[in-house]
Amino acid sequence: MLSRRELLQTLAVGWGGVSASGWFPAFAAEALPNIDRSRHCILLWMSGGPAQTDTWDLKPGHANGGEFQEIATASTGLRFSEHLPKLATMSDQLAVLRGLSTGEGDHGRGSYLMRTGHPPMGAMAYPSIGASLANQLGHTDHSLPGNVSIGAFRAFNPEAFGPGFLGSKYSPLFVGASDMPGAMNMQQGFPELRVQSIDRNRGITDQRADRRLELWKSLQSDFLAGNRGTAAVAHNTVYEGALRLMSSQEAQAFDLTAEKAELREAYGRSVFGQGCLLARRLVERGVPFVEVSLGTSSGGVGWDTHSNGFAAIKTLSTDLDAGWSTLMRDLKDRGLLESTTILWMGEFGRTPKINPQAGRDHFPSAWSAVLAGGGIAGGQAYGRTSPDGQSVEDGQIDVGDLLATLCQAVGLKKNVSAMSPIGRPIPLAEGTPIKAVLS
Repeated sequence: MLSRRELLQTLAVGWGGVSASGWFPAFAAEALPNIDRSRHCILLWMSGGPAQTDTWDLKPGHANGGEFQEIATASTGLRFSEHLPKLATMSDQLAVLRGLSTGEGDHGRGSYLMRTGHPPMGAMAYPSIGASLANQLGHTDHSLPGNVSIGAFRAFNPEAFGPGFLGSKYSPLFVGASDMPGAMNMQQGFPELRVQSIDRNRGITDQRADRRLELWKSLQSDFLAGNRGTAAVAHNTVYEGALRLMSSQEAQAFDLTAEKAELREAYGRSVFGQGCLLARRLVERGVPFVEVSLGTSSGGVGWDTHSNGFAAIKTLSTDLDAGWSTLMRDLKDRGLLESTTILWMGEFGRTPKINPQAGRDHFPSAWSAVLAGGGIAGGQAYGRTSPDGQSVEDGQIDVGDLLATLCQAVGLKKNVSAMSPIGRPIPLAEGTPIKAVLS
């Protein structure tokens, strides 16, 4: 087990760059605090690039159509893959954007573009949408971080997950990251999504812990007095956040064993399914932004299905269908769906044409994203691709339009911006909100 000092060091780096997933003791149950539940966002990130023609924009009867069948949904004229039956019954909450067209077909560059709204170029480090929304929607008095990432795979581009010029205060807390060896434990057949070693070592009494904390505060005070730069302040901010979480009853949010077994089963035993459950628990406690990844965290190639793609997509779709549909029902039952906007997307789509390896390749020209929940007029598809899926025929949008729509759906003012270190206001999204999908 990590020492308390090692935990602080891990969180100091890892609140924004190292996986935090492991064990901490269950806390005694207590009533949730009275939180001002303004608005929240859950990003369902499909690492690897999901195939739109095998999920939301099938092409039945065409050579590009593939193996899957279409099924009717609860919304007239809207049809999904046969492997998304639960989401099909909830289509009135979903708006499928079929006209997305972006310019990056590389995993690293595409991830950065879609997650920040900006292409990776120049010296400016742009914040991820999670950091930006945590900055705009967060509460300064909460012990829980405002930005949590579950099941992340950062190898394509770590900077795409970062806070950019907003600083480490808005870095995500990584839980169950798939690119951190040994980060994931199993408990009773479920992945364990807990913050690593938040408990102090056995034998460390309250008095001894308090003395250590007082010593740290004294040393830190002297350090800050002689180092007033941005890095020192950011370092202290992250440490203080770690200490608040370690001493807070709100940390019980990460203990999924507190949930009924039936509900956990409904979400699914995958990292994604249990991550969706954790996302609900975090939103319930006032966390403004939570990301749940489905892709390489599954242990395979995820949505990067260059070969034998249909078997992989069937499995991924099954996990997606269970986790996402249960998440929306759970949020609705708790009165949280109307204040929570959900965005489903990856770094790009995949070629409509099936390659000789029975897979699909990278394709940013015409693909799909989905918005759901609060602020979204569901039950529709916005945009249309050609019969072969190769091009957008109507309703073309880019990443700026998508993120601008998300920002308006969560209640932010149009053209909201954050100030960069050089004194330049940087818009959260440089695009036009899609009025047709906003409620």
